[in-house]
Amino acid sequence: MRDRLVPALILAGGLSRRMGRDKASAELGGKPMIVRIAERIGPQVGALAINAPEASAAGIDLPLVPDTIAGRPGPLAGVLAGLRRAAAMTPAATHLLTVPADTPFLPLDLVARLEGAAAARDQIVLAASAGQVHPVVALWPLSLADDLEVWLTEPGNRKLQAFIARHPSLAVDFPLLATPAGKLDPFFNVNTPDDLATAERFLEVLGE
Repeated sequence: MRDRLVPALILAGGLSRRMGRDKASAELGGKPMIVRIAERIGPQVGALAINAPEASAAGIDLPLVPDTIAGRPGPLAGVLAGLRRAAAMTPAATHLLTVPADTPFLPLDLVARLEGAAAARDQIVLAASAGQVHPVVALWPLSLADDLEVWLTEPGNRKLQAFIARHPSLAVDFPLLATPAGKLDPFFNVNTPDDLATAERFLEVLGE
């Protein structure tokens, strides 16, 4: 793999129940959160798109990759849609990067480190921090698309970790960041208004 060939997909199809409004468009430091994520990931990849229902993607200047399975069945459906699009649009690529729409402090070396750890073309490479794996932040082999599509035909198959367990995988650990406001997990995700306020504080002390 080469980082300029890796296509990426921001998963923004969640219902945002705890936030009470669409998280992707929530303002953080004067910008929609998804714009901040795109700014961090865009320079690391060859192509960037968003997985979201059309209504929630309004005003976001990224190609839209909707789910191919009805009913908003979760992030795995977004991964499948991204794998299919990547295979069609970037045939030289072997993997797809996915990141969530609520993680505004993603590492600037995310792709380089995940790529550097990949030992095989069929291996899922996951990000981890503070002893926790983050399955939505991952490099997914394009070769998994057919198996994932079959897997999702069973309504009970919705959990990321259950699907990942079917395939070779490894996790790459990222350190916490020391800031004047305390330790910052680079995969800190914004689920609630309180989380958004915490993200604002970190953004201020980081000068971003």
